[in-house]
Amino acid sequence: MDRAQLADFLRIRRERLRPEDASLPAGLRRRTPGLRREEVASLATMSTDYYTRLEQARGPRPSRPVLTGLARALQLSTAERDHLFRLAGEQPGPPTGPPTDVRTGVLRMLARLDVPGLILDAKYDVLAWNPLAAALITDFSAIPTRDRNLLRLRFLDGTTQSDLFGDEQTAEFAREAAADLRAATGKYPDDKSISTLVDDLRTGSEEFARIWALHEVGTQQTMCQTLHHPVVGRIDVICEVLVIPERDQRVVLYTADPGSPSDQSLRLLEVVGTQSLLPG
Repeated sequence: MDRAQLADFLRIRRERLRPEDASLPAGLRRRTPGLRREEVASLATMSTDYYTRLEQARGPRPSRPVLTGLARALQLSTAERDHLFRLAGEQPGPPTGPPTDVRTGVLRMLARLDVPGLILDAKYDVLAWNPLAAALITDFSAIPTRDRNLLRLRFLDGTTQSDLFGDEQTAEFAREAAADLRAATGKYPDDKSISTLVDDLRTGSEEFARIWALHEVGTQQTMCQTLHHPVVGRIDVICEVLVIPERDQRVVLYTADPGSPSDQSLRLLEVVGTQSLLPG
């Protein structure tokens, strides 16, 4: 364990975070940049005294659960998390689960886009969306948080996507998404939410059980799709997937050729109806 380097690393990463990055009030009397020590300790579910001793290079060797809590509280990337573990004299090992917090800058970008956009984690949970995505696909704010998952919508409530995308494209998405989920199970073998999702899908969908038995592994990157929107009609879109590697998240964008009838239909969605950017 390198106490001095660990202390410096924790302090610098704490000072890098702003209160709004951790959904904390900024307050009026902040004498130091970034978060306070007690705020990091609370986010990491540890005592302030213990965290303070770590930052002062006089604390005991932290356990793996403590390091995991610190990585989560400080919003470390995968590389930073691994570095934290090594400074504490531990081998990193696989991450416990896919991150669900979305960087503030990514959320701001999503809000300013003039095309439908979603942010997904490694198991296809919809973490955030912009108004056009809600108008195009579904009102995610009306869906319970647990069910805001494209795989649950596809396999356990398949009528929504079949009506929107058509049977052939919906079947293609099903196979590619199942291969994506298979990759996530290998990357996060200890994540209970992923294993629960797989169990629910295998139990609730014979189609998913058949696809899952193929043991296909892959990553979806892009797809041309034709949507049949109930209000604006046919829309030919290109589904682009932008990867955020340090969060293992993806920004999914639906675009159309500028000036095309499909592009005009997307513009119509702006007045058809929209939903708020983030879940409550």
